[in-house]
Amino acid sequence: MQSSVSFSSATAAAPFGGVKRSAKSSFPVKALYTSTPRTFGDPSVMAAPKWAQKTITLPPQKRGCHLITPKILKEIGEDLSGFKCGLANLFLQHTSASLTINENYDSDVRADTETFLNRVVPEGRSAPWKHTIEGPDDMPAHIKSSMFGCALTIPITDGQLNMGTWQGIWLCEHRDAPTARKVVITLNGI
Repeated sequence: MQSSVSFSSATAAAPFGGVKRSAKSSFPVKALYTSTPRTFGDPSVMAAPKWAQKTITLPPQKRGCHLITPKILKEIGEDLSGFKCGLANLFLQHTSASLTINENYDSDVRADTETFLNRVVPEGRSAPWKHTIEGPDDMPAHIKSSMFGCALTIPITDGQLNMGTWQGIWLCEHRDAPTARKVVITLNGI
């Protein structure tokens, strides 16, 4: 649906998709949201939004990048199947590990990524880090965690995570000592 909407620097969006108009500029935009509830399938039935949340514990992994998609799907599969359309948010509750989406087939990609991270972020006694109280691998782990991040958002379509054919969810463990890791998974949609 195309419509012409005008904006100015003093224009504020009105609730539920309405926009205050101004004569300063006008351009076509696609409607991003609307106050009209969406339906799927039978138009006489309105889909009600719903939420699900679960905290899972991943077993300790050695340092490196690990494909965890099967474990995630096993843990949330039953809840996930109840969503026609939505978003899955995965949040890792740690500062020395990270989550990312990447290659799900060739394990060489995970090994090469670990090699890259270790070359980019120096480690050991000659590294310039001040924070060394928890060991020489701790500060590099914090930096690597910040590089990849601790959260992912994945679309849900017809009860499945809507990722590409070769995409998988990775846990990147950046510490030498294996540690169990907790991930909060929140599903929202209809």
